[in-house]
Amino acid sequence: MSMMGRGSKADVGPLQVRGEVLAVRRSGDYHVLVFAAPGVAELTAPGNFVAIAVGGQPTAMLLRRCFSIHHVDTAGALGGTVEIVVDAHGPGTKWLVDRVQGDALDVIAPLGRPFSLPKDPVPCVLVGGGYGSAPLFMLADRLRERGCRVDMILGAATESRLFGVVDGRRRASTLTITTDDGSLGTRGRVTDVLGGILDQHGGQVIYGCGPMGMLAGLAEVASQRGIVSQCAVEEAMACGVGVCMTCVLPVVGSDGVTRMTRSCTDGPVFFGDQVRWDEVGTVPADCLGAPVVEGGAGTR
Repeated sequence: MSMMGRGSKADVGPLQVRGEVLAVRRSGDYHVLVFAAPGVAELTAPGNFVAIAVGGQPTAMLLRRCFSIHHVDTAGALGGTVEIVVDAHGPGTKWLVDRVQGDALDVIAPLGRPFSLPKDPVPCVLVGGGYGSAPLFMLADRLRERGCRVDMILGAATESRLFGVVDGRRRASTLTITTDDGSLGTRGRVTDVLGGILDQHGGQVIYGCGPMGMLAGLAEVASQRGIVSQCAVEEAMACGVGVCMTCVLPVVGSDGVTRMTRSCTDGPVFFGDQVRWDEVGTVPADCLGAPVVEGGAGTR
């Protein structure tokens, strides 16, 4: 199956802009932050992310926080709007969800490589874990515009940790929900139902965003069936622009060589069969540039 190349929008490069908070609303355990960001919406493709400075001018929190872009709207007097989903669990994210209408934000966006879209109208399955589902709804819209059938699976530990159930029902031909505790939908994990969805609807591409274990599972299912998977990874990013090298993971290139690859600039979207999922968080011994110890073996 042929896949289109990366979109030209992503090649323009990110902008650093002064954003203005328009609204902050709750969605289960999460917050949806809506802000104006001049010029960003027009450049954004599904899978791009933003990096936002937190804490204000006097803060000791120097590192930006990175979030998948959930939705954009190019209309409006303020130059277009952007929505992100925030799970407030640390001082930076808690500061962010405490913003009120009119507050300023220092935003760099859109960042990263987005999802690739099929050239042909093929059936696609979109899989989201927790608030990792955020970029999948914009992706669903783009796929449907190309005539692709879209089936969606949303999973989380419990009902309050799901995100986008209503949006999923509006955008997908079918929506399947899983929760670890059975509080909503099927008790279990997204990979427990993925095979059945593929069998029923003939999915040719799996798109996923969520925890690394979930992505590894759906990539394995795709490889077993000989179909394409694209995974937006959730590696922790400190700078978001490829400088600090904290978000690297082992990825096999087209030449068969494994390299420690930056998920912020070379991702966050990778083809699932290229990531060495079992060795994420390590430097494989055969990785290009891996340290060499006595005897010629690499080290982790």
